[in-house]
Amino acid sequence: MKIIVGLGNPGQQYEMTRHNVGFWAVDLLAEAWDIPLREGKFKGLIGEGRVGGEKVLLVKPLTYMNLSGECVGSLISFYKVDPKESLLVIYDDLDLPCGRIRLRTKGSSGGHNGMKSLIAHLGTEEFKRIKIGIGRPAPGRKVADYVLSTFPPEELAEVQEAVKKSAEAAKTWMGMSFLRVMNQFN
Repeated sequence: MKIIVGLGNPGQQYEMTRHNVGFWAVDLLAEAWDIPLREGKFKGLIGEGRVGGEKVLLVKPLTYMNLSGECVGSLISFYKVDPKESLLVIYDDLDLPCGRIRLRTKGSSGGHNGMKSLIAHLGTEEFKRIKIGIGRPAPGRKVADYVLSTFPPEELAEVQEAVKKSAEAAKTWMGMSFLRVMNQFN
């Protein structure tokens, strides 16, 4: 079983914000694999399907970003899977230029509150991740305001392309080792 989680905030007011690019990637996967997402008992929108003969869960936590680990930790515990082997998290990254992606097999939260919550609930930093670059705010602008803002038109196309590339990397992981996926997409 593989669990692919996109981080973001629920609600229409957050739908197009920088913090929600992980949700966008899971939406693309749900559409591509025809897996409907439904609200479940794990505080998230969850879709279950089969891809290439393997069970896959698509997840969008509804706990708001800073509590994402509540949803994901419950799922990992319920399904009794090793996050190192079975979990892939897609999320925004301030330290990457807008529109770039970076795949990693482990790492710290890098100051990202959603990742802090995941690491705390999972008890490990060892799980796969795809970071989507959203760039840094201008000097003097608060990070919280920046991540909850929408993309200007000149950045939106770049970010949408990065989200598509992230979804393609996740699809590729269904039939290939993550290290090979990293070599292909990094």
